[in-house]
Amino acid sequence: MFDSNIENSPAEPALPAFVGQFRPPLINRRDLAWTLGVLAVVTLFCDILQKLGFSEANIITLDILAVLIIAGFVSRREYGFLASAVCVLVFNFLFTTPRYAFKADDIDTQFTLLVMLISAFITSSFAARFKRQARIASLAAYRTGVLLETNQLLQQENSAEGLLRLTAAQLNKLLKRDTLFCPVGEKGPGDPELFCTATPDQGRRGPSPDTLEERSAARAACLQQKQTGAFTDTLPGTSFRYSPVSGADSLYGIIGVRFSGSGPDDFEDNLIQAILGECAMAMEKERLSRIREEEAANARTQQLRADLLRSISHDLRTPLTSISGNAGILLNDTGHLAETRKKQVCQDIYDDSMWLINLVENLLSITRMEGGTMQLNMEGELLEEVIGEAMRHINRKASEHILSVTQEGDFLLARMDSRLIIQVIINLVDNAIKYTPPGSHIQVRAFRRGDFAVVEIADDGPGIPDSAKERVFDMFYTASNKPADSKRGMGLGLALCRSIVTAHGGQITVSDRIPHGCVFQFTLPIEEVDLHE
Repeated sequence: MFDSNIENSPAEPALPAFVGQFRPPLINRRDLAWTLGVLAVVTLFCDILQKLGFSEANIITLDILAVLIIAGFVSRREYGFLASAVCVLVFNFLFTTPRYAFKADDIDTQFTLLVMLISAFITSSFAARFKRQARIASLAAYRTGVLLETNQLLQQENSAEGLLRLTAAQLNKLLKRDTLFCPVGEKGPGDPELFCTATPDQGRRGPSPDTLEERSAARAACLQQKQTGAFTDTLPGTSFRYSPVSGADSLYGIIGVRFSGSGPDDFEDNLIQAILGECAMAMEKERLSRIREEEAANARTQQLRADLLRSISHDLRTPLTSISGNAGILLNDTGHLAETRKKQVCQDIYDDSMWLINLVENLLSITRMEGGTMQLNMEGELLEEVIGEAMRHINRKASEHILSVTQEGDFLLARMDSRLIIQVIINLVDNAIKYTPPGSHIQVRAFRRGDFAVVEIADDGPGIPDSAKERVFDMFYTASNKPADSKRGMGLGLALCRSIVTAHGGQITVSDRIPHGCVFQFTLPIEEVDLHE
């Protein structure tokens, strides 16, 4: 258990003066001083008016005004009633005949005092009622503002524990009481996290929420899914009152609020329940969103699996059929085949087997990349050497094309995992060989652009349609262009290239080459070297 605070939260809202003052004490020095002061000033002013010859009606009006002022500014209505009685007694003592005596001999004076008393009481009652209605309206507006602010904060949080933490912190700020939350797991409520930064009196917190009785109350709230603890029927001797935060069929956590000495008033109780309801709705939304994401991920996985099986069943059949057919020819007709024919059959078997090996390598590599299990061995490498190594492993059909390699500058050092970048270059060059007719020009060029090294593979083949450019790097996607070697790929090579380049912090793009053909580019971070003599 530890104290917590929410960082980057909005400024603490100012609480209205009436919050927490619904049962003010009867003897209130401020109210008493205000009442006596107003009565003294009005009495003095009435005495001046009488000496100036004003009628009793004006004096009565001022007394009723004094009662109205007092009733409007004191915390309890009893002071308004007290002011009404005092005004009548003062009027009888100072302003009726005989003066300086509490007497009313004639019927007119008695009627005047009675009407004055009734008017003062009615005025005081109406003022107290209006004040109460204004307070209720202010409370409703304040509660609406609090719920709106809390709802906005909850909408910004993404995790279940974060929602509970935010709710407890918000209640601590609003109620000025210690709050806590306990996440609920398979074994029940976890360790409580306490919020007390906004509690004004830190020295009178009460017992720790880690005590056995407090833990028992929290567990009871979890098991019974109802309020337990302070001022409830279950374990009422605890310092905190624990409320479950639950959705349609799930219990998300427990929120506790400390009530030491006095229980919650109606406003506090309604506010707590409203905020807990907002928290439960946000957590239910987060749970449903997580379920939808998992279902979408499962759907994508199932789709990828179906695409993989479909691609394997289609794309492996052709080379395997060729390999088995050519192997059968060698086995059955070896004595009747010319040496040139034997060499051609062996070459076909080799080409098909290498195609299968490259396909399996790409499949394994992209599986590791997408699953996050491939470890990158990042080092500064000379790009010229990496490209040269890749050129020694490209498709043997490269001899049917005009292939050139150029580099701008003497040394171009980039940070990379050379083994993976070699695979990227091989895939891009083999892709150009595969989709361009014999005799086409394929150019591999390396140069620097700002803080990145750029590798460019360009060809003058038929190019890639605009409709295919956006999807050409997607897994299992193959463009409509027919390969020159009649073998349709699984659509893994370019997807693997994008995954590898992205893992290196670079980008890979495809664009048109003028007048025809396409250009693949990918970038790698430059590795700066300090030379020391």
